[in-house]
Amino acid sequence: MNVDLMRWIDYRAGVPLCSIASLLTRMFLRKKPCRPKKVLLIELSEMGSAILVDPAMQKLKKEFGAELYFAIFEGNKPSLSLLNTVDDSHIFTIRETSVSSLVGDSLRFLRWARREQIDTVIDLELFSRYTALLTGLSGAANRVGFHRFHNEGLYRGHMLTRRVSYNPHIHIAKNFIALVNSLMVTQPEMPYSKTIVGDDEIRLRKADVSETEIEEVRKTVVKHCPTFDRSRHKLVLINANASDLLPQRRWERSNYVQVARSILDRYESAIILLTGAESEREGLAALAGDVNHERCVNFAGAVAFRQLPALYCSSLLMISNDSGPAHFAAVTNMPTFVLFGPETPKLYGSLGPTTPIYAGLACSPCVSAWNHRKTACVDNVCLRSITPEQVLQAVEPSLKAACS
Repeated sequence: MNVDLMRWIDYRAGVPLCSIASLLTRMFLRKKPCRPKKVLLIELSEMGSAILVDPAMQKLKKEFGAELYFAIFEGNKPSLSLLNTVDDSHIFTIRETSVSSLVGDSLRFLRWARREQIDTVIDLELFSRYTALLTGLSGAANRVGFHRFHNEGLYRGHMLTRRVSYNPHIHIAKNFIALVNSLMVTQPEMPYSKTIVGDDEIRLRKADVSETEIEEVRKTVVKHCPTFDRSRHKLVLINANASDLLPQRRWERSNYVQVARSILDRYESAIILLTGAESEREGLAALAGDVNHERCVNFAGAVAFRQLPALYCSSLLMISNDSGPAHFAAVTNMPTFVLFGPETPKLYGSLGPTTPIYAGLACSPCVSAWNHRKTACVDNVCLRSITPEQVLQAVEPSLKAACS
């Protein structure tokens, strides 16, 4: 299903269903709160958020010794494999390909949650009625999520036992920690969570990457670029695509062409890999054709998702728009340079070594929890204002240090 259809269903069907479900939970699904033992986290639509929530999951394990479960859209499941915090057998996937598969998997989810005896559900989504329904009807005693309080237009029922205030002025990873903190409070609060979340609490673990895995990736690079010599060349990754979820995040192809050509002209030891999924191969072939250089390689689909950490460990840096790979790279020490426009790095910046490149227009960020990440913008000046020269200036110190 396309994103707009999902938003329409979430509003048109979600609002009345949340009202009915709230009544049902009040009448029939009341349970006494308990210490979290089996905790299910729900984050369906954003692959990057599966990385950003990892510090919160680590805190759940540390504070409660909790057994973790996760519900996610089927297409986004691979993102959980980068850190392997949740056992594969504890991951429930929901197909988003059609309305019928969504309904069928939702009913299957309710049976699964009860069979697994989930006692705590944490809804990580920002004001989704669909995940509110999954949370409210899960049968869990503890139901945690973001509540609208006095915000208008964000109704999603009254099924949460711990209603947390979403804070748009702190990083989303800190908001996720606040959800966990609400479970640690012994006395009721209104709203949860009246705690301080420090920067040290959102430090991200690094992926375990073996030399064998790195060597496999290097062999793949050689297949696509026979002149690659690991002792002489430095790999520079360019992630030029953004998902259909928010096309306003895309930077113009001509800008990437200019950046790539400048890097290749200035640094003979640089090899540029254009990264992306197999489905992006055709588009990146056009980009590689425009660059027209033997050291610029279309690398889309060349490695499996599980090999991404090894690719990042093998590379000098990555230039990317604000999308999943910027967060995937955070599980390694590779520096990233990320272009932001309709969203802000203050809220969704990578937790790894990263340099945000952001014009900071008066209208930016224009997508948020309040508009369900849907903007009226059809002209992303916020990204068009970022010039290739600005990006080159940002990456220049790293390139000079490694390639000179």
